[in-house]
Amino acid sequence: MRTDSQIAIQVELKDGVLVHINNGLLALDIDLAAGEAACTGRNSSAVKGMRSAFRWNGREYHTGSYESHQLTEQHGIQDGFGKGLHLIILHESAGLPQLEQHFYIYEQSAFVLLQSVILSDSEVKTNRLAVIQSAEVSLGGESGPADVRVLRVPFDNDKWVRYAVEKPPLQTESYEVTALFRPDSRRGMILGSVTHKVWKTGIKVTSGQAGGALELELYGGAAGEMTRDFQPHGYVKGTRVESPLVWLGFYEDYREGLEAYGQANTRIEAPLPWTGGVPVGWNSWSAAMSNLDYDLYTATSDFLKHKVQPLGFHNGNTLYINFDAFWDQLTPAEMAEALDVVRNNGHKPGTYWTPFAFWGSPAQFGMAVEGTGGKYTYADILLRDSEGEVLPDVDGGLAIDPTHPGALLRIDWFTDKFIADGFEYIKLDFLAHGALEGQHYDPEITTGIAAYHYGMSYLQRKLSPEAAGRPFFINLSIAPLFPYAFAHSRRVSCDVFGTLKDTEYLLNSLTHGWWMNNTLYRYNDPDHSVLYKSFNQEPTGWHEGRSRLTASVIAGTVLLLGDDFRKEEAAGRAEAWLSNKEIMHVARLGRTFRPVEGDLGERASDVFVLEAAEEGACYLAVFNFDAAQPAHKSVPLARAGLNAGAAYILQDLWEGTQGEVSGGELSVTLEPAESRIYRLIVKTGQTGD
Repeated sequence: MRTDSQIAIQVELKDGVLVHINNGLLALDIDLAAGEAACTGRNSSAVKGMRSAFRWNGREYHTGSYESHQLTEQHGIQDGFGKGLHLIILHESAGLPQLEQHFYIYEQSAFVLLQSVILSDSEVKTNRLAVIQSAEVSLGGESGPADVRVLRVPFDNDKWVRYAVEKPPLQTESYEVTALFRPDSRRGMILGSVTHKVWKTGIKVTSGQAGGALELELYGGAAGEMTRDFQPHGYVKGTRVESPLVWLGFYEDYREGLEAYGQANTRIEAPLPWTGGVPVGWNSWSAAMSNLDYDLYTATSDFLKHKVQPLGFHNGNTLYINFDAFWDQLTPAEMAEALDVVRNNGHKPGTYWTPFAFWGSPAQFGMAVEGTGGKYTYADILLRDSEGEVLPDVDGGLAIDPTHPGALLRIDWFTDKFIADGFEYIKLDFLAHGALEGQHYDPEITTGIAAYHYGMSYLQRKLSPEAAGRPFFINLSIAPLFPYAFAHSRRVSCDVFGTLKDTEYLLNSLTHGWWMNNTLYRYNDPDHSVLYKSFNQEPTGWHEGRSRLTASVIAGTVLLLGDDFRKEEAAGRAEAWLSNKEIMHVARLGRTFRPVEGDLGERASDVFVLEAAEEGACYLAVFNFDAAQPAHKSVPLARAGLNAGAAYILQDLWEGTQGEVSGGELSVTLEPAESRIYRLIVKTGQTGD
């Protein structure tokens, strides 16, 4: 077997049935007798016995079920991933649709792309198409399967869901992406989908006994409680049905693998660009919730303009002053005057909307949909099941069908209003409603993700700079992680208020979702930063409030405050903390800190690191999640990615003090609920070993 001589990938055919491909970093072996494949990384991590499978006419058929397996095509490719080789394996049996497996392997790359395709002369339909099924998953390294950890990534960020790291014995399901890794060495394997226009992707990992083999299935067609669905995944139909395109990569540090996976998605579908810098300002939700009014909104803009902005809290010498829910309680006259106050202060107004959720009662189903001139009522645009019944509510809201023409006219009406009113920022909430499985108005759109992609594409175009006549920042609040290309930022977690428990919850999402920043989304959003008191909570302590701000600063970030600054203590904390130029510098970097540790179950890492090579520095953030007791933290510098043999100048950004650290370890004692951010710079002439 010969390959393009210009492609540095070795391909061999052994005994007429074994195809072996090697690019120097991984090997792909395809068994044409058994209908299976194996992919092995340079570190001996492997997924063996790989089959593809689909559900059809009540049964599941996998590649091993087929009578014939042929390598039908092999050709060189060059695309956004580099130069490589595309191989197609065709599986055929009498009475079954054909099944193709596509493998894409690239020069000097630690990953392979895979896709499964069903082919038939007549229409075929399925709602479950597995790209990888394997009962032989292993990580090369220092010990056995019992020491493997599996990252569970939530489908969305609703209902205060948490990321989790699980260990055998286990039975878990991650959505769109997972990492399998060893906690000590961090050696890992990343599996995930990189196309997000049709399928919801599930990744099931099972291990019956500690030390037993890991079984894995990556498939399109996930639907259930964790995707908020009440219906099975929709069927995908045609003479050609394609699975998601899937990434399988092997890395010495799983964190690098997740970052590479994030970048890989953007080579398929570009993220929404933003060049306006980190949004800085205020959001109304935690300050007032449903008690939002004209006085709070305008008083906040005045306070920040005259008391805090001159101290350095701004970006580009402006702030966003954002309405959240219940902005419609203001009269039209109050709204117009409030927006004038904000603009006269040199600030940019922001608003809030739920494009795919209806909050009315059945008695209001007959209401005319805005922008439709009475042609459609809300009863017309609600998403229904196969029997025509309205889907059950999620979080109290009923799902709107993103494909219905009435829903699109509603988008037109609201976006035209927001643009005409002069808003420059929008928080879009409860978006998972738009991704629910159901019977959609458009018969060509048969899955929840396809409908969501359709609706979000339409909405993003309506708010594009070309349509709005100015940059319009789009933020996603409660939303699926994928697809991502319609917003500049997405909240990494569910609602986060001001307590230490809120901070730890936020940092759980950052521990496992830091890699989305500046890959899928320009910024990770840590939600409103409450310095003193949320409307629904008791006041926080000094360190508790400052730790909440620290968590937002290291998130990457959208730095919107969340207090009512008519309260004296809230105003005092804002003036004291937001005048810290070093802290504001870190926030304006727009870069997310990496977790130092990940094997924490459902808990958050308490140490995060950011390498700032352009400054010749590293930053370390350290947290004490105990509200009652002080904590002594010892951070091995090598584990944090620093040079253990070097001596460092150590600057405490909150306290403004400076010291030195050497001996390969940073030791710090934190008061209850306290956090610190340090800048470390190697001492001149002290580079270590």
